[in-house]
Amino acid sequence: MKTHRLARVSEAIREVASETILFELRDPRVKNVTVTRAEVSGDLQHAKVYVSIMGTEKEQSLAMHGLKHSAGFVQSKLAARLQTRFTPQLTFVLDEGVKKSLEITRLINEALGQKSPEPQATEDVGDDVEATPPSGASASVPVRQGEPSDGSAAEHPAGS
Repeated sequence: MKTHRLARVSEAIREVASETILFELRDPRVKNVTVTRAEVSGDLQHAKVYVSIMGTEKEQSLAMHGLKHSAGFVQSKLAARLQTRFTPQLTFVLDEGVKKSLEITRLINEALGQKSPEPQATEDVGDDVEATPPSGASASVPVRQGEPSDGSAAEHPAGS
């Protein structure tokens, strides 16, 4: 099957799943859930929906249990959106990528903070940078508060 069709179907699955989980699911176990991506098999019979769940391990397992039980409801919403012969059978998979990226970012910031205090030295230089106007801005024409800065002030009379 064409890859662009698979990409369109997987994007539709991601959109429908995220909207349904966010707005229409009434299960109290399903909270703090973000749909990150979806993968569809080549024959459009099966789909994996990757979700990121913030919280403790117990909250994650409860949310995954609730998602597995609500897969049929999400699948029925998907059937209304897709114009295919078969509606893919949905499987929810816990995506650890977001949690791992946060941990890596924390480790990098911790390592940079221990090596040298260079970020403090760059703050002193910031005063000289602010004095120069941004690219495309004219330093000789002051813009008064309440007037548009795109030059359309000349079109309006001064009395209004």
